[in-house]
Amino acid sequence: MTLTVHDKIISDRGSRYAVSGGPARDRAEAQALLAELKRNKRFARATHNSWAAILSGEGVRDDDGESGAGQIILQMLERAGLQDHMIVVTRWYGGKHLGGDRFRHVIDAVRHYLARMS
Repeated sequence: MTLTVHDKIISDRGSRYAVSGGPARDRAEAQALLAELKRNKRFARATHNSWAAILSGEGVRDDDGESGAGQIILQMLERAGLQDHMIVVTRWYGGKHLGGDRFRHVIDAVRHYLARMS
Protein backbone atom coordinates (compact mmCIF):
# COMPACT_ATOMS: atom_id res chain seq x y z
CA MET A 1 0.00 0.00 0.00
CA THR A 2 1.30 3.42 -0.90
CA LEU A 3 -0.43 6.22 0.96
CA THR A 4 0.64 9.81 0.30
CA VAL A 5 -0.29 12.37 2.97
CA HIS A 6 -0.18 16.16 2.70
CA ASP A 7 -0.92 17.44 6.20
CA LYS A 8 -1.79 20.93 7.44
CA ILE A 9 -2.44 22.36 3.98
CA ILE A 10 -5.45 24.59 4.81
CA SER A 11 -6.46 26.39 7.99
CA ASP A 12 -9.62 28.48 8.33
CA ARG A 13 -11.34 29.71 11.51
CA GLY A 14 -9.75 26.94 13.53
CA SER A 15 -10.59 24.11 11.13
CA ARG A 16 -7.58 22.35 9.62
CA TYR A 17 -7.40 20.21 6.49
CA ALA A 18 -5.17 17.49 5.09
CA VAL A 19 -5.41 15.44 1.91
CA SER A 20 -4.22 11.89 1.33
CA GLY A 21 -4.52 9.24 -1.31
CA GLY A 22 -3.12 6.31 -3.16
CA PRO A 23 -3.82 3.56 -5.64
CA ALA A 24 -6.79 1.30 -4.95
CA ARG A 25 -8.28 -1.22 -7.39
CA ASP A 26 -11.23 -2.36 -5.27
CA ARG A 27 -13.15 -1.60 -2.09
CA ALA A 28 -10.87 -3.78 0.01
CA GLU A 29 -7.80 -1.80 -1.07
CA ALA A 30 -9.67 1.48 -0.48
CA GLN A 31 -10.61 0.35 3.03
CA ALA A 32 -7.01 -0.73 3.64
CA LEU A 33 -5.76 2.76 2.66
CA LEU A 34 -8.28 4.37 5.00
CA ALA A 35 -7.24 2.01 7.81
CA GLU A 36 -3.58 2.86 7.17
CA LEU A 37 -4.38 6.58 7.42
CA LYS A 38 -6.31 6.07 10.66
CA ARG A 39 -3.43 4.17 12.25
CA ASN A 40 -2.12 7.67 12.86
CA LYS A 41 -4.09 8.67 15.97
CA ARG A 42 -4.34 12.27 14.78
CA PHE A 43 -6.22 11.18 11.65
CA ALA A 44 -8.29 8.63 13.59
CA ARG A 45 -9.52 11.46 15.84
CA ALA A 46 -10.32 13.81 12.92
CA THR A 47 -13.85 15.12 12.66
CA HIS A 48 -14.20 13.94 9.04
CA ASN A 49 -12.25 11.66 6.70
CA SER A 50 -14.31 12.17 3.53
CA TRP A 51 -13.18 10.12 0.56
CA ALA A 52 -13.94 8.98 -2.95
CA ALA A 53 -12.44 6.57 -5.45
CA ILE A 54 -13.02 5.26 -8.93
CA LEU A 55 -12.52 1.51 -8.59
CA SER A 56 -12.55 -0.51 -11.80
CA GLY A 57 -14.77 2.14 -13.38
CA GLU A 58 -17.21 2.38 -10.46
CA GLY A 59 -17.34 5.59 -8.42
CA VAL A 60 -17.64 5.11 -4.67
CA ARG A 61 -17.63 7.71 -1.94
CA ASP A 62 -18.17 8.33 1.76
CA ASP A 63 -18.86 11.81 3.15
CA ASP A 64 -18.04 10.70 6.73
CA GLY A 65 -20.48 13.30 8.04
CA GLU A 66 -19.23 16.16 5.82
CA SER A 67 -22.31 16.25 3.61
CA GLY A 68 -21.45 16.53 -0.08
CA ALA A 69 -17.66 16.28 0.32
CA GLY A 70 -17.39 12.76 -1.09
CA GLN A 71 -19.35 13.77 -4.19
CA ILE A 72 -17.03 16.73 -4.80
CA ILE A 73 -13.97 14.48 -4.52
CA LEU A 74 -15.55 11.93 -6.87
CA GLN A 75 -16.35 14.58 -9.49
CA MET A 76 -12.79 15.86 -9.37
CA LEU A 77 -11.41 12.32 -9.77
CA GLU A 78 -13.68 11.81 -12.79
CA ARG A 79 -12.58 15.12 -14.38
CA ALA A 80 -8.93 14.22 -13.80
CA GLY A 81 -9.53 10.79 -15.37
CA LEU A 82 -7.91 9.14 -12.35
CA GLN A 83 -8.93 5.47 -12.22
CA ASP A 84 -8.20 2.97 -9.45
CA HIS A 85 -7.20 5.72 -7.05
CA MET A 86 -8.59 7.02 -3.76
CA ILE A 87 -8.42 10.54 -2.31
CA VAL A 88 -9.26 11.36 1.32
CA VAL A 89 -9.85 14.91 2.57
CA THR A 90 -9.49 15.13 6.34
CA ARG A 91 -10.95 17.94 8.43
CA TRP A 92 -10.47 18.75 12.07
CA TYR A 93 -13.40 20.99 13.08
CA GLY A 94 -12.26 24.21 14.72
CA GLY A 95 -15.45 25.24 16.48
CA LYS A 96 -16.82 27.69 13.91
CA HIS A 97 -19.10 26.80 11.02
CA LEU A 98 -17.53 27.47 7.62
CA GLY A 99 -20.72 27.36 5.55
CA GLY A 100 -20.02 27.05 1.84
CA ASP A 101 -16.30 27.70 2.38
CA ARG A 102 -15.93 24.07 3.45
CA PHE A 103 -16.65 23.01 -0.14
CA ARG A 104 -14.00 25.41 -1.43
CA HIS A 105 -11.54 23.88 1.01
CA VAL A 106 -12.36 20.34 -0.16
CA ILE A 107 -11.80 21.45 -3.78
CA ASP A 108 -8.53 23.19 -2.87
CA ALA A 109 -7.32 20.10 -0.96
CA VAL A 110 -8.02 17.79 -3.91
CA ARG A 111 -6.32 20.24 -6.29
CA HIS A 112 -3.31 20.26 -3.96
CA TYR A 113 -3.14 16.47 -4.11
CA LEU A 114 -3.60 16.23 -7.88
CA ALA A 115 -0.96 18.89 -8.53
CA ARG A 116 1.61 16.91 -6.57
CA MET A 117 0.90 13.52 -8.16
CA SER A 118 3.17 14.00 -11.16
